[in-house]
Amino acid sequence: MKHLLVTTTALMLASFALGAFTVQRVGAQVKPPVYFVVENEISDVQGYLKEYAGRARDMIKANGGRYIAAGDATTFVGEPPKSRVAIFVFDDLQQIQTWLNSPEYKELKKVGDKYAKYRNYAVPGVPQ
Repeated sequence: MKHLLVTTTALMLASFALGAFTVQRVGAQVKPPVYFVVENEISDVQGYLKEYAGRARDMIKANGGRYIAAGDATTFVGEPPKSRVAIFVFDDLQQIQTWLNSPEYKELKKVGDKYAKYRNYAVPGVPQ
């Protein structure tokens, strides 16, 4: 009987803590993420993949970015992107700026410039 009382009390406390956490999260304003859109017009796919792409993805991840989409875009209206499109998500614009302004990325960008032309932009997410 004592074991049942201890187990029931522990479950009640855990439920209360989880409920309090949920209420706190629901009431808190969650800042929407920032999406970083990449349109790369690649002139040398092999060189781009071998010398640039993997290292760039690693740097993005190290700076808080997450890779969420990549490939050929499907256009419904207007001109399609000229080449490959990728979308990354970051917690905020500062993470993107820190990554793009880092000495490591500036050096890697020189390598990537040999293989591609870039069009990159950030778009703020919207509260859900």
